Amino acid sequence: MADTIIQEIKDNVEELAENVEELAKEAKVDTKEIAKAAEAESSEGSDIEKVKDKVISVFPKDMEQKKKELLEKAAKLKAKLGEEAPDTESLKAQVKGKKKTEMLIPLEEYVKAGIYLGTRVVTPDMKPFVYRRRADGLAIFNTDLIDEKLKEAIEYLIKFKPEEVILTCKRQAGWKAARMFGELTGIRVFTKKYPAGILTNTQLEDFFENELTIIIDAWLDKNALKDTLDIHKKVLMVCDTNNFSKGADQVIIGNNKSGKSLGVIFYLLARGYCRAKGIEKDIPDLDWWIGEIE
Repeated sequence: MADTIIQEIKDNVEELAENVEELAKEAKVDTKEIAKAAEAESSEGSDIEKVKDKVISVFPKDMEQKKKELLEKAAKLKAKLGEEAPDTESLKAQVKGKKKTEMLIPLEEYVKAGIYLGTRVVTPDMKPFVYRRRADGLAIFNTDLIDEKLKEAIEYLIKFKPEEVILTCKRQAGWKAARMFGELTGIRVFTKKYPAGILTNTQLEDFFENELTIIIDAWLDKNALKDTLDIHKKVLMVCDTNNFSKGADQVIIGNNKSGKSLGVIFYLLARGYCRAKGIEKDIPDLDWWIGEIE
C-alpha cells in the first residue's frame, strides 16, 4: 500500500508540474516569476496555503477553470496522504488496544542492550516509532513499539520452514549472534559476504530457492535485498532510525549497529522460532548473546 501511494504521489506531482508549466506558457507568464513568488512567501514562514495562493495569483483570471481543476486534484491527493500516513500516537494506541501481555524480556534488558538507541538521522519511515531525541541529537525508539514489532516478527517468521529462510548480516558486530541463530534454528546464515546471484542465477552450483530473507541492514545487505525483491520473495527487515523500510513485508525496529542490540534481536527470534517449531536446542542465556558471557 505504501509503495502504491508513493508512486501515485510521484505521478501526480509530475502531472501537476507539467500542468503548471503549460498554464504559464498559455498565460505568457514567466515561470521565474512563479518561483520568485513562492520563494518570497515560503521565506517569510508562510504556510502551504499562502504559498499556493501567491503562486496562483500570477495567473490571469481567464485561467480560473484550469486553476480550479488543479487545486481540486491537489486537495484530493492531500486528503489521501492524510488518511494513509501513520503517526506515533496512532501506533501507541494500537499497542495499548491489543492489551498485550508481558514484554518478551524485562524492559531493563532492552535498555541495557541499548536497543532503543537510534542515530541522529531519522527517515520518514521510522519517524512514527521515535519517542524523542536526546540532548546529543540521538533519536530514541519507543521500547513498547520495539517489543511489539519483535512479537510480530516472531509470528511472521514461524510461518516459514528453516530451509525456506536465509539471513544476511554483513555487520561484523552481529556475526557471533547470527551464527548461533543459524545453528539453533537451522536457517541458513550469511555473514561477511553474501554470494551474489545464489537466489537468482540458476546456473550457479550453489543456487537455491528461498521464500524469506532476513535483512539486518538494508544498506549493508543491499545485494541480498535486491536479489530477494527481484524474485518477488518476502523480506523481514531490521530497521534503525536511519533506515528506509522499502521492500519489507515485516519490520523489526531497533539499533542494528550494536552487537548487544543485535544479540537481543537474534536471541528473541531464535527462542520464539524454536519454541513454535518444537526445536529442542540448548539456547544460551541472554547474557551470552549480548557479550556478557563468552
